[in-house]
Amino acid sequence: MDWGMKNRLSKLMQPDGRCFFMPIDHGYFQGPTSKLEKPGDTVEPLLPFCDALFCTRGVLRSCIDAVGSKPIILRVSGGTSMVGADLANEALTTSIDEIIRLNAAAVGVSVFIGSDYEKQTLSNLAEMVNKCEGYGIPVMAVTAVGKEMEKREARYLALCCRIAAEFGAKVVKTYYCEKDFDKVVEGCPVPVVIAGGPKCNTALEVLKFVHDGMRKGAIGVNLGRNIWQSAHPVAMARALYGIIHEKATVKKANKLFEDIKNGKKKAKL
Repeated sequence: MDWGMKNRLSKLMQPDGRCFFMPIDHGYFQGPTSKLEKPGDTVEPLLPFCDALFCTRGVLRSCIDAVGSKPIILRVSGGTSMVGADLANEALTTSIDEIIRLNAAAVGVSVFIGSDYEKQTLSNLAEMVNKCEGYGIPVMAVTAVGKEMEKREARYLALCCRIAAEFGAKVVKTYYCEKDFDKVVEGCPVPVVIAGGPKCNTALEVLKFVHDGMRKGAIGVNLGRNIWQSAHPVAMARALYGIIHEKATVKKANKLFEDIKNGKKKAKL
């Protein structure tokens, strides 16, 4: 691995080998998502707790301060929307020149395994890996399932993750599944980070699946809605940081969440 690739990955994955990515790219297919109408305002109080932001070039340029920014994972695939016929019908949206110009630490590309656009999205991943490898830029594959959330079981997720790694992804973002998630991770030769999926009903539910996923081998998370759509986003981010980087138990992390939520403790690290 060349120096540039190692350097960029070291900015994303902390010395403890773990990572806390925060996606705010939802607008590329959902439009002004609830609580993300003004992305810069939403993430500003959450930045101390995350290791990198996952966003589009439009939001990056218009909403994120370039001075002292967290490392950026640039969303570079898209082309469909919630009102379109099929979310899987994606193309690459950002050139390698733009990626370099924006000083991205990594890029993210969605793949839709099992969809009508499987070959197309895997070709997108391959093309981006081919281009980024020449400049030492890591590619994160996002194993998207569109509206078919019932496919989130271990056999399917393991298939998605392994294929993404075989195509050259340096990191794979995938969904957590309660049963056999360890097998998903074991079958993937590159690091796995946990996607948030649908918004959970309680903070405890989020903390439990993150803790279990990391116990089973994931190196971190790429969570958005379950943080910034929370009624207490700062408390949620701080509690997750506790699990990811301080190896807190679910009980300890939940107490931290409750203490910050109720004003009994400061959120500062």
